[in-house]
Amino acid sequence: MAQKRLITYAAVTAVVIAGVWFLQLPTGEKPSEVAAQPKPGAAMVDVRLPAVLSGQSVMGKRAFDAVCASCHGENAAGQQGTAPPLVHKIYEPSHHADMAFVLAAQRGVKAHHWPFGDMPPVEGLTNADIATIVSYVRELQRENGIN
Repeated sequence: MAQKRLITYAAVTAVVIAGVWFLQLPTGEKPSEVAAQPKPGAAMVDVRLPAVLSGQSVMGKRAFDAVCASCHGENAAGQQGTAPPLVHKIYEPSHHADMAFVLAAQRGVKAHHWPFGDMPPVEGLTNADIATIVSYVRELQRENGIN
């Protein structure tokens, strides 16, 4: 009889602990959603790299790494909580032409596809610098099936 009470007590204790844990989750979240939330700064997409970059894109990668990667992440994979990935269907050429990238760098962009806030203009880039960056991003996109 004592063993049966001990088992019942242990089961009730486990249910109470699980209930308290569940009630402490932020409103509307399920346990599976809590575990799946990426960490701030984590890459937003997996980017497959081209085996070889064109000469222009090699220069574009250098410029991207120096100026853009701090927000848009390594290889334009985006960063959780900071800036979107540029290797993403939203930025395919039929939706965001090359000139959209030029204007974004020169003038900044009001937030419209992502919840990261506005992008400020990027100081110190020439049109040639921007062209090499666009070349690099487009080569990354093509390697990842975004045409």
